[in-house]
Amino acid sequence: MGFRVFRTKTFEKEFDKLPKKEQEEIDKLEKKLSENPYSGKPLGLVFFREKKLDGRRIYYLIYDDVVVILMVAISDKKTQQATIDAIKEKLEEYQIIIKENLDKT
Repeated sequence: MGFRVFRTKTFEKEFDKLPKKEQEEIDKLEKKLSENPYSGKPLGLVFFREKKLDGRRIYYLIYDDVVVILMVAISDKKTQQATIDAIKEKLEEYQIIIKENLDKT
């Protein structure tokens, strides 16, 4: 069994703005990540990673203890560092989101 994939509301908003083709690519990426979550580039922390996709960066967190991937943000190269910094500041918030999602299932 692979990792379950959840999305933050922020990720969903960014995802909804993308063209249909890019949304489909991200959906495929999530399926691949559920089988191999560590395929992305680590961003200072083993569980915090990014994947490049058509000039965009997709950011996600891996929670091995509960076998979950949390898709947290999408950015371009220009806003990459600001996005990474914002994600690092919200790590505790993301753990709460994971717990809430797991409680629903």
